[in-house]
Amino acid sequence: MTLTTSATHAEVRPDDFTRQRPVPENLVPDLNDVNAFDRDKIATAVIARYAPWARERASTLGSRVWDPKVLKAARDAQRHTPELRTLDRVGNEIYDVDFHPAYHELMGLGFGSGVHSLAWTADQPGAHSARAVLSYLWNQVDGSTACPLGMAYASIPVLRSQPEFAPFAEAIAAEAYDPADVPIGQKKSSGTIGYFMTEKQGGSDLRANVTVARPVGKRGPGETYLVNGHKWFASVPMSDVYLTVAQTEGGVSCLLIPRRLPDGRLNNIKINRLKDKLGNKANASSEIEYHDTVAYLVGEEGKGIRTILSSAEHTRLDFAVGSAGLMRAALSQALHYNDYRTAFGAPLSHLPIQAPVLADLALEWAGAAHLGFRVAHAEDHQGDVSEALVSRLLTPVAKFWNCRRVSGVTEEVIQSIGGNAYIEEHPCPRYYREAPLNAIWEGTSNMMVMDVGRVLARQPKAIEPVLDEIRPVAGEHPLLAAALTEIDELITAPEDTTRYLVTKIALAVQASLLVQRAPTVVADAFIASRLGAGWGPGYGTLRGVDYQAIIDYARLD
Repeated sequence: MTLTTSATHAEVRPDDFTRQRPVPENLVPDLNDVNAFDRDKIATAVIARYAPWARERASTLGSRVWDPKVLKAARDAQRHTPELRTLDRVGNEIYDVDFHPAYHELMGLGFGSGVHSLAWTADQPGAHSARAVLSYLWNQVDGSTACPLGMAYASIPVLRSQPEFAPFAEAIAAEAYDPADVPIGQKKSSGTIGYFMTEKQGGSDLRANVTVARPVGKRGPGETYLVNGHKWFASVPMSDVYLTVAQTEGGVSCLLIPRRLPDGRLNNIKINRLKDKLGNKANASSEIEYHDTVAYLVGEEGKGIRTILSSAEHTRLDFAVGSAGLMRAALSQALHYNDYRTAFGAPLSHLPIQAPVLADLALEWAGAAHLGFRVAHAEDHQGDVSEALVSRLLTPVAKFWNCRRVSGVTEEVIQSIGGNAYIEEHPCPRYYREAPLNAIWEGTSNMMVMDVGRVLARQPKAIEPVLDEIRPVAGEHPLLAAALTEIDELITAPEDTTRYLVTKIALAVQASLLVQRAPTVVADAFIASRLGAGWGPGYGTLRGVDYQAIIDYARLD
């Protein structure tokens, strides 16, 4: 039974208990048709500072983030998950994955917007910063398609490093999407790429892989090899080409594998099944086997780990920025709901019990976004020794911290909205399931911590350019100065205190960036809470700060 009423307050007497009272105007509409870029104070500032030439492009994509049609496509792609077909009607092996049309719609929008390639195709200053803003916006749309977009971004410089792979790089960099399952050379203007690395016995330890490759003729970069083995997590198996690693006579090596050979035949790759994942469901993640699969050597034999790590620098940056984007999406939903909904005579966002929670979430987003964009800025200046060190150290720091924090943000946002955010029609369940994955793929949290520890153990001075940015700010903020002193002590034995050290570095960098880039009230609240005493562990324990001023910084207005 559905209770409806057309009666007005005047038509229902207080003593009439035969009809439902009129429903007050307190039902929150969907967050729609708000430009996620134009009204985002951090993203617009990044573009204005580093890449003003990209403003129109960012604004165009920002206009689609809260477009009802795009939101529906994102939901439909998650509800109607990919399906594997191993055989055709008469029994021929095809190993095809069928996607809902909504998935292809999202892929077309993402690739067509240059989310994957702007950093490499724009001959303009600040291209990595501009591309990071696009990725930040895209991760507010959909995490499943962010995976192939991010892999394309990371693969382009690897493929460009060898002349024989230039056609592949050109196709993957194109701002277009063609889902046709044909050899990449037959596609008119685009291509996609997957990363097939981990195996069931090795996980993140690629040196433990048992997949092997042997040369058909000569050995060396660009030469043809045959691969035999398996991969346990192979995302986007319908990609046109894949980067993989295998044991060769020279050691662990990186190879490029086409899904189809130039004559159209499948390249002896069997897809055994698709993973039933917690989230990221529109993205087909598979288990595959190689059976004399044709591949081409990328780089030198035995240098595969180094090649993949050069690529991982970009995927890890992408997940740090993407996690900030996911926080932004969740926070936008929370602020929209709490500003609209009223209780006890005021908007929820102004209630003493709720305002500290929203302000705390806003601080978390602000710190994460500034940290991610700082790493992207370093990528724009790799020719500078100091910036290269900043990138080398802060990439795993940002990946560790942002990806760890996003899960708590999405959960708290659901709490701030209530039951309506726990229903699958709302975007929040999708954010909640997506969040943990960012901390897992392209290196788990412990892998990031180990990476930082390894850098500091080998080259303790690598942290100096990072600390040099913080020191001028710390002079006016005793809590930040104390954090710097502690970091100086911790780096003397980084392998014994690494997770705590990485946490301190992340917080100190975020605090410094907020002092430089955010309103004073935001920076002061962040420093007092994250570096002081009496805060946490849950959100909403801020004290003695201007909650509304902090929330205003995060509002899309």
